[in-house]
Amino acid sequence: MFSFNVRSQIQHCLVAAFLVVTLGFTQNLFAQEYPQKSIRVIVPWPAGGFVDVAARLAAEQLTSALGQALVIENKPGAGGMIGADTVAKAQGDGYTLLFTTSALTMNTALRSKMPFDLKTDLIPIAIEAYAPSVIVVHPMLGVKTLQELIALAKQQPGKLTYASAGNGTPAHLIAELFKASAAVDIVHVPYKGGPPAMVDQIAGRVDVQVSNAMGALQQVKEGKLLALAVTSPERFEQLPDVPTMAQAGVPNFETDQWLGFFAPKGISDTVLKRLSDEINQTLATATLRDALKSKGMRAATASTPNAFRDYLDTDLQRWTALVKRLNISAE
Repeated sequence: MFSFNVRSQIQHCLVAAFLVVTLGFTQNLFAQEYPQKSIRVIVPWPAGGFVDVAARLAAEQLTSALGQALVIENKPGAGGMIGADTVAKAQGDGYTLLFTTSALTMNTALRSKMPFDLKTDLIPIAIEAYAPSVIVVHPMLGVKTLQELIALAKQQPGKLTYASAGNGTPAHLIAELFKASAAVDIVHVPYKGGPPAMVDQIAGRVDVQVSNAMGALQQVKEGKLLALAVTSPERFEQLPDVPTMAQAGVPNFETDQWLGFFAPKGISDTVLKRLSDEINQTLATATLRDALKSKGMRAATASTPNAFRDYLDTDLQRWTALVKRLNISAE
């Protein structure tokens, strides 16, 4: 016969095994049942911009996949930080998500104090797309190539101006990276968003802008602005005659913005995986890929939350190094 201690140990092992199986079954069941209501997606940028457009394209596909509506809520301000902070402080139940851009890592690199901790308060889910930027100038500036712009800026240091959507935005830091790479002095003029910056550039009140491709595309096609180079590693299909930065004479310059989903801390592994899997499946569809392409973006390839986290770490290191080297301020 088994001793009492041996029987007791076997019983404990059986109970533990039962609990593990039960817990796994419960988690799988919960993931299958999620979501039971609509999901709020905070977009920390104004309606109508390329981030908002990408979020709505993804939401349309995910609504069908998940069986519940993804409701977009625009919450702009502070270079995307107001909306991001809202999500960082939300309950991690999978019903509040963030859809944002590279501005998240850029602001973390730029600001001495953040309202939340990027590494602990926001959980990466998946990257949806990448968006190239375009260096555009007003036609009246009299330059037709990037090298002509660089030459003019060197002839008139501190005279030319560039517009951005605000301090800490991708347009700001990408322009600063260009200034450093080309060794030119062009004065920053921050605006409260991309649309007013675009309006003033078309009016000729600022000379240069690093615009997202979607925002610049129509203006370039109508001749209101002239595109000098794209920041993506390859030419932008809808502006085939516009060279990359390397082709325009500024090597080692590739700065596509990423766009992706995040959840607040506390989200369960099962719900996180469900969301990641569904997003990856939508990215494989021609419907979403073609829709993103038509708006000046390219769909990301399937990835995992851990892979997204590693990508964020690398992106943050890159912009932190730039901010430190150039002593760029958020003010």
